[in-house]
Amino acid sequence: MGTGRIAGEFAEGLRHAPGCTLAAVASRRAETAESFAQRHEVPSAHSSYEALVNEPEVDAIYIATPHSMHCENTLLCLDGSKHVLCEKPFAVNAAEVETMIHRAREKQCFLMEAMWMRFIPVIQKAIQWVQDGVIGEVQMVQADFGFRVPFQAEGRLFNPQLAGGALLDVGIYPIAFASLFLGNAQEIVSLPTMGATGVDEQSAYIMKYSSGALFVGSSAIRTHTSQSAWIYGTRGRIHFPTNFGSPNPSNVTSMARRVRPFPCRMRATDINSKPWK
Repeated sequence: MGTGRIAGEFAEGLRHAPGCTLAAVASRRAETAESFAQRHEVPSAHSSYEALVNEPEVDAIYIATPHSMHCENTLLCLDGSKHVLCEKPFAVNAAEVETMIHRAREKQCFLMEAMWMRFIPVIQKAIQWVQDGVIGEVQMVQADFGFRVPFQAEGRLFNPQLAGGALLDVGIYPIAFASLFLGNAQEIVSLPTMGATGVDEQSAYIMKYSSGALFVGSSAIRTHTSQSAWIYGTRGRIHFPTNFGSPNPSNVTSMARRVRPFPCRMRATDINSKPWK
């Protein structure tokens, strides 16, 4: 559901998923749906989202529409008894998310946010290191994701009607990263820089957890940051120097170091036995 760039990348990735077949695509414009179907060899193209939901050959729907439509589109799919994988951000506020979850339970359908970062090998290895106590108890996580794009008032990133802004577009990554190692925050303090269109062009946030651990994060769409991440423990640390959410092992180097007896370095490229597309 949706035919943008990310939908195209998902369609290509789906080719490598065992047991999955891309059966249909939908756009609000017939020509867009047809074009996408031709490029990605999709057998069925629809000019409305309702038609996709009513497609009998479809078991699950991946939603890749603008942020502001995620809740509406998800509810449409769930009401049609379709399982849903919804692109991040899951929705634009907690009330929408609660409605989506309630409807999924009511319809007994699978519903998940498409936060791919949770499943890539290097992240899974970091989780394993933390669970195995390699760096001791996690005390602090730091992560940032920022890039600079030209200002376009009507563009997706700057348009409040499309739920633009740094937090919803890329801030979701460092926050999701922190949640993998620290769980749910007990206290949150944040500070944004609001742009001319009323969306946050950059934002910073500090979160505190019941364990006493802290997360320090930032996101931006007008500031290019290091896009790096750190996990600090009582005995060592794990460092993602750049592109911490990337699935490409050549872009991410992870280092775990024990305080005693000697430093021990490990690279992400050493821990993946299989290449991925």
